[in-house]
Amino acid sequence: MSEKNNTVKKGTLQKILDKIEVVGNKLPQPVTLFAILMGVVLLLSWIFGGLSVIKPGTGGATGIAEDYIVVENLLTKEGIQRIFTSMVSVFASFPPLGLVLVVMLGIGVAEHTGLIVVALKVFVSKVPKFLITFSIVVAGMVSSVAADAGYVVLIPMGAALFMGMGRHPLAGIAAAFAGVSGGFGANFLPTGLDPMIAAFTESASQILDPAYTVNPLSSYYIMAASVPLVGIAGTWVTEKILVPRLGPYNPDGGIVLEETNNNVTRQEKRALLWSMISVLIVLALVAIAIIPSNGLLRGDIDPETGVASMQPFYNSLVPIMFVIFFVAGLVYGVKAKTIKNDKDVADMTAKSMSTMGMYIVIAFVAAQFVAYFNWSNLGSLLAVKGSDGLNAIGFTGIPLLIGFIIIASLVNLVMGSASAKWALLAPIFVPMLMLMGYSPEVTQAAYRIGDSYSNILTPLLPYFPLVIVFAQKYDKTAGIGTLISMMLPYSIAFMIARIPVFVLWVWLGIPLGVEGPIYYEPSDSNAQIIETNVINNTQPISNNTLLIESFNIESDPELLAD
Repeated sequence: MSEKNNTVKKGTLQKILDKIEVVGNKLPQPVTLFAILMGVVLLLSWIFGGLSVIKPGTGGATGIAEDYIVVENLLTKEGIQRIFTSMVSVFASFPPLGLVLVVMLGIGVAEHTGLIVVALKVFVSKVPKFLITFSIVVAGMVSSVAADAGYVVLIPMGAALFMGMGRHPLAGIAAAFAGVSGGFGANFLPTGLDPMIAAFTESASQILDPAYTVNPLSSYYIMAASVPLVGIAGTWVTEKILVPRLGPYNPDGGIVLEETNNNVTRQEKRALLWSMISVLIVLALVAIAIIPSNGLLRGDIDPETGVASMQPFYNSLVPIMFVIFFVAGLVYGVKAKTIKNDKDVADMTAKSMSTMGMYIVIAFVAAQFVAYFNWSNLGSLLAVKGSDGLNAIGFTGIPLLIGFIIIASLVNLVMGSASAKWALLAPIFVPMLMLMGYSPEVTQAAYRIGDSYSNILTPLLPYFPLVIVFAQKYDKTAGIGTLISMMLPYSIAFMIARIPVFVLWVWLGIPLGVEGPIYYEPSDSNAQIIETNVINNTQPISNNTLLIESFNIESDPELLAD
């Protein structure tokens, strides 16, 4: 390829990226965005208050109000009272809030004692050289149990390891960045993201089925299976595309490289060993609590199957994750002398919570938005009309799921927070796909794939500038274009690797995870709930025939006459 052609292509790509950056910079912060969306929902509930669609499964044959999903106007006296009297309880009961904070208490101890940093060092330093690239990419994915540690520790470590092997350090940076950010969500280990995303999915599914629950590990199988695939794809891109493109490393005259200490001391190794032993002990205790039918975390015996329910265990997954991280971090800290007394432990948990301040603020406004959206029934109406429209144009099944993955990846370019995006998308797409026969867990898994491979392409990623700073240590001219040109092949490779696997997984009907079905099949009792309780507060439909006709929304003629 000629230099001119390369210039033209780089110029075109740079223009596209510049436009994405301009648009993204014009978006408000997530807190402001959700506040705006709250106002939009209130306004739409007032404009479309009283509009209705026939509930799925009823056919509208009886002509009674219970056969319709009606948009509720939240700007009435009753609606405003509900907003103010429920504001505190809505925030306090917001599912992701407590789940995330509990897990982060344990992760905070593991992170601030140095356990996660040392574990990453051991992981990437104790493998053969021919596996070093693969191990860096995989370690990046595993590091999502504490994302900050992956970005701050593993990425510069990747550069140091590559340079120590006589290779270009930017290739090491790219491989680590690809694993940490491009492989986000794929993991052998449960992380704080699992209960956070599942909580949003559960809330969205309950728009149609109030009895539906989503297990925090409902995507675990497919996410764990994605780890080696992403690792192989990342290794191939690094070895076959990036390393030959970068060539040998010749530092500029102005580059002064500091000696990087990636060694693990004997005390740290001993502390890590004791920490791993403590984890095995905790896991053994959990096994004792769930394997016997009368175990502490087993429920009542099902009279039909004669098997004790596992529901108490599933409901305890978040506390178990907290205990595992907390105990592992505590044992490591004591043995490594990074914990000297109980005050150190308290300070570590407090420091972990201090980093969650912005998330708590976002959770407050997101909780209000989700509540308004549910109360107004706009989500139910959009789901019914959206599924009808998609069915009408024949855009269903696998093409629909692939389309949703691509939509999620495009939204990811201008909105970085995984939880904020899912809080916005879940109330619309989860019910919509439920009406088309797909489980909430399938929609969630599709979202998590789309929310990963495009991370490494957007300058709006909070850690994007940090990665550029790491790169500039070895190449002063490195900038956004440098990083994008390195990461684009990874993004394409991860997309090609993960989407077909997801499609095959759905086609074969393999469970996505623990209680992770492919298809949505409500029980008889749940089907009755959907038919009778999709809306909790039905108000008389307003006499707005013109709007109803213009939006082609069917209404109850008797109520309209009133």
